[in-house]
Parts: sequence; structure tokens; C-alpha cells
Amino acid sequence: MSASESLPLASPKDRAWSPPLPPADGITHRRIAAPGLRTHLAECGQGEPVLLLHGFPEHWWQWRDVATGLAAAGYRALIPDLRGAGWTEADSPALDRTSRLRDVLALLDALGLESVRLLSHDMGALTAMQLSYGHPERVLSAVQLSVPPAFFAFSPRIVPGFRHLPQFLLHRRGTSLRRIFSPAYVARGMTEEVKDRHRAPQRRAEVEAAVRTLPWRQILPEALRMSAGVYRRRRLAVPTMVVFDHQDRPWTEPVVRRISRHAPRCADRVELAFVEDAAHFLTDDAPEEVTALALEWFARTR
Repeated sequence: MSASESLPLASPKDRAWSPPLPPADGITHRRIAAPGLRTHLAECGQGEPVLLLHGFPEHWWQWRDVATGLAAAGYRALIPDLRGAGWTEADSPALDRTSRLRDVLALLDALGLESVRLLSHDMGALTAMQLSYGHPERVLSAVQLSVPPAFFAFSPRIVPGFRHLPQFLLHRRGTSLRRIFSPAYVARGMTEEVKDRHRAPQRRAEVEAAVRTLPWRQILPEALRMSAGVYRRRRLAVPTMVVFDHQDRPWTEPVVRRISRHAPRCADRVELAFVEDAAHFLTDDAPEEVTALALEWFARTR
């Protein structure tokens, strides 16, 4: 199969999605083939494309409500499962700092898209930032959730914001990730059914392996680059909105504004926004607010 070929939604005659995909109204699914990778792509709507990059340890389903909101406003939501997550399949479990960036570029090429709007959350924002800095011609504008801009200035006050990392760095096969969806990260509560749908692909071997691999191979290397000021020595050309939530401690508004103070020197256009009554998992806590902020930003950055 060539890089430009794709498989339609699985039917009884085709290899089924395993485990079964969570339900999501209005969203279709297919596989996009590239060398060594078969990306699961969820899609919704018609119009200008928006690429949505999920967080960790989530997958495409986190965007279910945001995607339908974008589609209703006339956009085409493209939601890939990134390497090591969801229903995407890789020939090799090997990962490095820019594996997912290369995968995203291959996906855009396979879809024939020169540029997209970009919406990302959590670890997906790391790949989104790599795309914005390394290939600004491919990104018209961007919204990133729950992650500070890459040029942020380190402060000891943000250290508690990484309290979840040890459980990933020291993850043992078969260990449940249920506690990551605790009230510390979800302000409006999450049912057991929703937690199970977020965790469904973890039974896949490559997803299970990535829970420990990705923090070592992507999160820590990028965190070190940011802390060393690598991105403060570059300029962000892509108009970017950075969205945080008032209940995601320690990322309070004063702290986020303080660590983002270099924006005028490091970026052409960056704005901060804050969502009430939401915590880290913004797309579950406040999908309508996320959708509204993204639509407003996309409209203002034409």
C-alpha cells in the first residue's frame, strides 16, 4: 500500500478495530498508510482542515465533542491517533523526540494538505510546537491546551505540575492508568464508563509500551530543551493561543502569565486564555468552551 492510499471504515469483511472503537456521533474512521506506520484517522465535517493532536495517555476520542463543534462551524476535523496511542499501528516500537512530528508531516502529505489549523492538548502540544517551529508554513494558526509556550521561563512554582510523571516513567506493564483521571486533573468529574473508553487501547502491546517510553524519549528531552532556553532563542511565527484552566494546579493565571513573559521577544503573536471550572483534561471538562475559543482564534487569525 502506498503512502497516499487509505482504508475505509472497517466492515465485517475487513480487519476489525481491536479493541472496538468508542462511539462518537458524526465521526468516521480510516487508516492512512505511510512507511512503517498505519495511522488511525478519525474525521468529522467538511471545510478548512483543523488537525487535532490528543494528549497522553489519551487518543482521538478526547476530541469527540470539540470535533463535532468544529464541524458544525464549517471546519473539517482531522484527529489522528499519534504513534504509540489509540489504534495506530507501527512496525517498530522505537520512538525518539521527533517521531510523532515526522508521522504528522507524513499524514499531511498523504492527505494532500499544504497547511492546517492546529489544536492540541497535553503531550500532543509538544508535537504541535515542533510542527509550528520547524514547519511554520504548514500551520495557519494554533491553539494549545494545558501546556505553556515552548519559550516559557522556568519557575520553581511549576514543579508540582509534573507530579504525574513518575508513574509514567516507572510504569509497569499491566498497571492501571485509572488514577490519572482523578479529581486532581478533572474538575467536573468523569464517569467510570468514560474512563474506560479513554483507557481502552491500553491493552494493545505497543500502547502499553509507549506509556513508559514516551516520557523518557519525548517529554524529558523536550522539557530539557525548554528549560535550557532553546526555544527562547528562536522565534515563533505561528499565531498561537495558549489555554489553561483555573483548577489545574499549579498552573494558575499569575504563574502562567509570569512564565510566559518573554512572549513579545520570542513570538510574533501569542495570547493567553483561561477557562473557569476546568482542570487539566479540558476537553472533557469544558468542550464547549474549548471549541468557542478555537473558533474565535481561527477567525481572528485569517
